[in-house]
Amino acid sequence: MSRMTPFSSPLLLGFDSVEKTLERIAKGGDGYPPYNIERVRAARSDADRSGHIIRITLAVAGFKPDDLEVTTEENQLMIRGRQAEEGERDFLHRGIAARQFQKGFLLADGMQIIGAQLKNGLLSIDLAKPEPERIVRKIEIAVDE
Repeated sequence: MSRMTPFSSPLLLGFDSVEKTLERIAKGGDGYPPYNIERVRAARSDADRSGHIIRITLAVAGFKPDDLEVTTEENQLMIRGRQAEEGERDFLHRGIAARQFQKGFLLADGMQIIGAQLKNGLLSIDLAKPEPERIVRKIEIAVDE
């Protein structure tokens, strides 16, 4: 018995990579650090056609800007955090996680990183997707004679 996938329709051509990406995302990762993704109103120059940007906010309490790295690799936004131990400390209770992390977000084609900001233990990364140019092209049909 063969497995039916969302992209197995003969009308969907060239979506193999999307299917593989969805399978990778479904496997998931851990939930650290916790994060929000929201659509917020923005200045027109930064926004998509609807006047919105997408903001990813990660809770990174205790991390300094030098402990964080935000990069794009192909179509992935990667956020990494690594804290250096600050000498010997004698904790009576340690409830604030201080472990390293790596969190990745898959970006659609055309997504642009507007900027990142660390404020009050929250790392916010703003993204926009400009409206793609609509292209209509007529394909000539060759006739064999």
